[in-house]
Amino acid sequence: MVGERVTERLPENWRWIVTTRAAVGLALLVALLSVATGILRIDQAAADFGPLAPHVPVAVQNAVGFTGALTGFLMLGSVLALRRGLRAGWWATLLLLPLTAVQGLLQASSYSLPLVVLSVVSMPTLLLTRRRFDRSLSLTTTQLAAGGALVGVQAYGTFGAYALREDFDGIEHLLDAFYFTLITSSTVGYGDIGPTTEIAQLFTMSVVVLGVASFGIAIGALVGPAIQARISKTLGIMTDSELELLENHVLVLGYGDLTEPIVTELADADEQFLVVTRDETAASELSERDIRVLSGNPSDEGPLERAKIKSARTVLVATNNDAEDALAVLTARELRPDVRIVTAATDRENTAKLERAGADDVISLAELGGHLLVRSALGSDESPVVSRLLESE
Repeated sequence: MVGERVTERLPENWRWIVTTRAAVGLALLVALLSVATGILRIDQAAADFGPLAPHVPVAVQNAVGFTGALTGFLMLGSVLALRRGLRAGWWATLLLLPLTAVQGLLQASSYSLPLVVLSVVSMPTLLLTRRRFDRSLSLTTTQLAAGGALVGVQAYGTFGAYALREDFDGIEHLLDAFYFTLITSSTVGYGDIGPTTEIAQLFTMSVVVLGVASFGIAIGALVGPAIQARISKTLGIMTDSELELLENHVLVLGYGDLTEPIVTELADADEQFLVVTRDETAASELSERDIRVLSGNPSDEGPLERAKIKSARTVLVATNNDAEDALAVLTARELRPDVRIVTAATDRENTAKLERAGADDVISLAELGGHLLVRSALGSDESPVVSRLLESE
């Protein structure tokens, strides 16, 4: 009985929540262990014990320490993507888990054994929760171009420096060329590798100019929107790039107790909609629920124009204040004369006023509630509407 009561109190998607959080939690532990063991074994010269030691080159064992920490930091990035439900994060984590396990084996110390075990255990958990992470990672054309430019410049510098290795002091291998390109384009310039001819000097200058430009563009295009989106989500607002994607959407003006069922119904129906409210607390809460929201006064022209009322399919206005609703309806009607506007009147006497403001349909909540209650009491209403309303209360 006790177990049944506890199960009834749990949300309907509790299994989804538990398995998803388990996958994210295990991946996070693997990331932290990988960083910790990588730091502890960063000075490893050879494996301390284990059957792998005679078969692994010393150069690989020397690099296991810092590469283990690097893999851990990459895993932290994939965990953040998992937390957002991104399919790209799932694939990245799936590829990194075998790598962390192999690095733990190569480190071959008592510190790395938990890393190996946890990496192996996390793999089936991640595979079982594959359907949980279905959100796509959408990159704009600018972001793709910026990433391509960054990779292209590094490839240009690496292969160019290797081709001109006779004109440089210190480039013998392809790794030397990549090292030279990276420190040159990032303006670090240790000076351990330098050009010895005019051709090499001109090539180095081109790498500096292109490298600085590509790094700047990449940071602005790739990192900038992520920071802007995070700040916008914290403040409960939408970015301009997100607003541009709205088309044929439902515009909900204002937010209150009457608006919450509307938002829930639209979300359950998977409709594209946007809420405009000047309540910053409500905007932040809606944003945390992944509901599109724009902070602003719904009776002002600016927020409605940003909310793309010109391309909206319909407008819904239902708050606890009929006066504010009338102003929002009036503004919406002036900006878009042909759009359908539906509103609710908390006071039955304000129905005519809302109609004069420009609403196509005005629903009197008092009349509607009384009508439904009477029909339900007389047994003439077989629909589950009243039952659903009472259950929600």
